[in-house]
Amino acid sequence: MNAAERAADLAANGVVGVAASYVDNSGIARVKAVPVTRLENAVRHGVGMSPVFDVFMFDDAITASPSSTGPVGDLRLFPDLDRLVVLAAQPGWAWAPVDRRTQDGQPHPGCQRTFARRMVERAAERGLQVRMGFEAEWVLDAGTGEEFVPATSGPAYGMDRLIEASDYCRELLQVLGAESLEVLQLHPEYAPGQFELSIAPADPVTAADEILLVRHTIRAATARAGMRCSFAPAMTVGGVGNGCHLHTSLWWEGRTLMSGGSGPYGLHNQAEAFIAGVLDGLPALLVIGAPSTASYLRLIPQRWAAPYQCWGRENREAAIRLAASGDQANAEVKCLDAAANPYLLVGAVLALGLDGIERGLRLPPEVTVDPATLSEEELESAGAARLPSSLEVALEHFRACEPLAEAMGSALFETIVAVRETEVERFADSSEVEIVAATRFVY
Repeated sequence: MNAAERAADLAANGVVGVAASYVDNSGIARVKAVPVTRLENAVRHGVGMSPVFDVFMFDDAITASPSSTGPVGDLRLFPDLDRLVVLAAQPGWAWAPVDRRTQDGQPHPGCQRTFARRMVERAAERGLQVRMGFEAEWVLDAGTGEEFVPATSGPAYGMDRLIEASDYCRELLQVLGAESLEVLQLHPEYAPGQFELSIAPADPVTAADEILLVRHTIRAATARAGMRCSFAPAMTVGGVGNGCHLHTSLWWEGRTLMSGGSGPYGLHNQAEAFIAGVLDGLPALLVIGAPSTASYLRLIPQRWAAPYQCWGRENREAAIRLAASGDQANAEVKCLDAAANPYLLVGAVLALGLDGIERGLRLPPEVTVDPATLSEEELESAGAARLPSSLEVALEHFRACEPLAEAMGSALFETIVAVRETEVERFADSSEVEIVAATRFVY
């Protein structure tokens, strides 16, 4: 169906506007909306948006990078018609992710979705198909001010909490289903008012599209229920924060490379090398996957936030958990949160994993216990270490990460560095209480 036909079909079904959104380098979803009558024009010619949003901060401050042009210039947002979805929790609206291009139609060097697609193509050149799936964690809030007021009182993982939020959870499943999102499970999580939802795996770009749509839908359904929600990595000082785990599996000609091989727990050589590459690059990956200063208030030992650079089968305190279960086996990266741009995240994981294959890496010894119980000597002998405990330290690893710099290109890489440097400076003299207060309801 072409754009004109799709627009007519949408209008006939009561849609009056299309929201075209993407995620900036600070993890904030930005949007331009058009009347449904302008959808064909948007698909053909794009929607104008300044390139300055590459250097927007989480609090809407604006920084600068070597490639930024400030108020000068323009980009075009092109809605992906193949991914357009009628929003079940926002009557009268449809949504589509966008690709950002220059005015002459070329891919914008800073477009995160284009970067993710480029890494998928790089994997395909090796004959690899990649499946990814996200888990989303969020909290329900019943307050109206700056403080967090949990909207439920039931216990962690408790049926009582699900009963309290039964109507809300029912509607959430209904609207996600209406948007053709396949939910694998929904359950109360550990922290007060916290829930978790898992989405079925898809190709990496679609997985990033879908977690973005999931967040938009959860926000809309929560607002309709008279509450507000937050995906922020830290809601209270010392509390358990919200993560956003990423599951990855590799395939070759329709056959999984995650089982039936000669490596650990049946991994094929390419799958082992891929996971080893991601593991090796984890300190740098945190700049993408744990990009907020508040992220490091979540990455605390023995909080199930996985703050150790190690791997283990079903070890939920290891940064990479191998879930080995036949053709359902996958590698879960756990040290991530929803302040991350999902397109940057899937692209960066692919870049590091493919670098691992290129270098023929092998996994270090498995950590079979809570790594926090090991001494420094024991961690070192296992090839494990504590991940960076601050954004500033993670940024040092990122600057030195050649695989990510090469994969992203200088414009995107330098812009991410600039945004993170500005955030480090923003919170240099802030207390943990001030950091949490500044970010609690941003994400």
